[in-house]
Amino acid sequence: MMMNGDNEPVRIPRPMVGYGVPRGEGLILKNRNLPEAAIGPPYFYYENVAQTPKGVWDTIKLFLYDVEPEFVDSKYFCTAARKRGYIHNLPICNRFPTLPLTPDTINEAFPLTKKWWPKWDTRTKLNCLQTSIATATITERIRKALEACYDEPSPEVQKYVADASRRWNLVWVGKNKVVPLEPDEVEMLLGFSRNHTRGGGISRTDRCKSLGNSFQVDMVAYHLFVLKDLYPGGINVLSLFSRIGGAEVALHRLGIPLNNVVSVGKCEDNRNIVRSWWEQTNQKGNLIDFADVQKINAKELEPLVDLVGGFDLIIGGSPCNNLTGNN
Repeated sequence: MMMNGDNEPVRIPRPMVGYGVPRGEGLILKNRNLPEAAIGPPYFYYENVAQTPKGVWDTIKLFLYDVEPEFVDSKYFCTAARKRGYIHNLPICNRFPTLPLTPDTINEAFPLTKKWWPKWDTRTKLNCLQTSIATATITERIRKALEACYDEPSPEVQKYVADASRRWNLVWVGKNKVVPLEPDEVEMLLGFSRNHTRGGGISRTDRCKSLGNSFQVDMVAYHLFVLKDLYPGGINVLSLFSRIGGAEVALHRLGIPLNNVVSVGKCEDNRNIVRSWWEQTNQKGNLIDFADVQKINAKELEPLVDLVGGFDLIIGGSPCNNLTGNN
């Protein structure tokens, strides 16, 4: 539970399934009441981490017609948890997942690890994917702690290893050997194609940082599915801080043509990733990117609106430095 600016509780539901999820969890509603001013189009979709400091959700709601957030955990869409809230005015009936579904458990996602997975590590899901990864010092400390045990690790060692593995999303690849996920594995878990963030001189560390701050594509695509019938001829999108193009990838996977996309993001590496994906997927529309959101004011937007004929969807999330790496 969080407290809003008036000291009234803002409740985050348990389980965090929003208006329904595709794996049979939760009640799928057919409709909801929106303020008249919020009834689209244009549609808006704004993501933020679910657990926020006091008053943050009220501040966000204030600028978005006081629409209540839909709280969803990506563990219902993939192997990793990702607790997020979404304020949007999209229809909520006739949602369907994109196929194929991503693996639901760690063993399904990484079948080669099953051979080495100890029974006392009871994880079936990964923790929230972070912007930082475990160092060699951490994994080496775990190996030495396990090898110091002649037979079965003591309960204390088991707890130490299990806690560290859960925190850092470590997986078993050998006897007494755990390792962090590789960037291409994180891409898969988040619904991106392999090597989406690779190339252009971006380092492994920066790939992990960009992925840790991205959308979970399958979850977003599930919410955006309702736009397929509304925009069969294509869609115009204003994409604010969607980082490595999660919004654009989700729409593309749904088969919705991207007629015009105006993308705003401070990180040059992320903008290059989106531009590379745009070219690799042979998009026929126009991609216009900006580095500074302060330049996207009314004066700048007017000619863009005239150029594209108006935006059908405004989508994005809070820009996040995430200095601790804990997301």
